Amino acid sequence: MSERWQYKVEEVKGNMWGTVKPTLIEERLRSLGQQGWELVNAVHATQWGPTMLFLKRPG
Repeated sequence: MSERWQYKVEEVKGNMWGTVKPTLIEERLRSLGQQGWELVNAVHATQWGPTMLFLKRPG
């Protein structure tokens, strides 16, 4: 029997220069982890764009 997963994509926006503070990402991941979410991947595709967090949890 295969396990079912829930998936979630979170956007962490930076300041007007596109900078994202690591502590901001850590706080968000800590909060999501307490809800059962596990980080699968993180992508910062463009200099001025947000960091995208890809998560999953059993469900």
